[in-house]
Amino acid sequence: MLEALFKLKEHGTSVKTEVIAGFTTFLTMAYIIFVNPAILAQTGMDFNAVFVATCLAAAFGTAVMALLANYPIALAPGMGLNAYFTFAVVKGMGVPWQTALGAVFISGVIFVLVSSFKLREVLVNAIPHSLKLAISAGVGLFLAIIGLKSAGLITASPVTMVQLGDIHAPSTLLAVFGFFLIVALEYRKVKGAIIIGVLGVTLLSILFGLTEFKGVFSPPPSIAPTFMQMDIKGALNAGLLGVVFIFFFVDLFDTTGTLVGVSHRSGLLDKDGKLPRLKKALFADSSAIMVGAALGTSSVTAYVESAAGVAAGGRTGLTSLVVAALFLAALFVAPLAGTVPAYATAPALCYVAVLMARGLAEIDWDDITEAAPAVITAVGMPFTYSIADGIAFGFISYAAIKVLAGRYKDLSPAVLIITALWLVKFAAFG
Repeated sequence: MLEALFKLKEHGTSVKTEVIAGFTTFLTMAYIIFVNPAILAQTGMDFNAVFVATCLAAAFGTAVMALLANYPIALAPGMGLNAYFTFAVVKGMGVPWQTALGAVFISGVIFVLVSSFKLREVLVNAIPHSLKLAISAGVGLFLAIIGLKSAGLITASPVTMVQLGDIHAPSTLLAVFGFFLIVALEYRKVKGAIIIGVLGVTLLSILFGLTEFKGVFSPPPSIAPTFMQMDIKGALNAGLLGVVFIFFFVDLFDTTGTLVGVSHRSGLLDKDGKLPRLKKALFADSSAIMVGAALGTSSVTAYVESAAGVAAGGRTGLTSLVVAALFLAALFVAPLAGTVPAYATAPALCYVAVLMARGLAEIDWDDITEAAPAVITAVGMPFTYSIADGIAFGFISYAAIKVLAGRYKDLSPAVLIITALWLVKFAAFG
């Protein structure tokens, strides 16, 4: 049944490999089931209800991705989008969280419509090949800065923006050891090297008294405080159209960047550099946005941490189905999932960053009109802490450089449209 559903042999994988990959992806993104409620609770939403909504929305979106699109890509409420929801919309604009959820739901409806008419598919496939390679590398660099921050190797600085962290901290030293361990095990071709590294650091952390073992089982809390509390009528107010647009636009390119980056790393792009079954993949995340808003959480999006599972050998939707099952299990074993500290997953993110950065090697460095926008795209993601902004910089620079170089014939109508949309977004909303 699994072979017929996921075509494991065709993708050169096995049930064991896919299960290990699923566990690996889940461990690298399990933080969201605690971080997301902590952020959204600042709007007045019930922490426990958001915890349940986060797990259910992630399980739903990831299961749809698995069964419909057969991709090893997991979905969950997006970091960045939840911060925008909380600090810009609710706390900054004074919008009730129920109305903000309504805006998220409407953006999901727009996603579904755009995907149904293939417009979103056209936009994704219009990305120039050099930018696709750069997106893959940029997602890797984005993972690296997340991993370095989680490990404590870098920290904020009021003078230089970023600086070396406390390299004497036991947690930082464990994270560094975890990275070395993963690389060494991978070199020795040990199966499950990434998950061994994550669990190894967690175990050492518990033994050294750095992490508290929080137990295993607990009954799931009630979702009633947030379930179906979205205010769609209020969100249709003209003053919130800009909010809906930003939810839609940012999530479009966050998900697009993740799909392209992870799929390139896993060899799932076809000979033309396009994603097969793209429409189904896009439907998975757009429908998950609507379901997530109904459950009581901010926008659901594809997760760059999926690259960790791909690096562990995940190639089909079975990897995603395992992740979905683990999100459901997390409802009952939340204390166990919460035992894994961020610095234990940081080595996995840094290792995957190493693998994904090699996409830069495939860029045509002899054509500066291709190479320059690619570099801008790749470095834009970690330094703006946004996949979407990195892609925006890439498109704008690609179009501008091609025109100024007299290579305007290289620009397709779709590239020009996407560039214009990004310019409008920055001009109107920043």
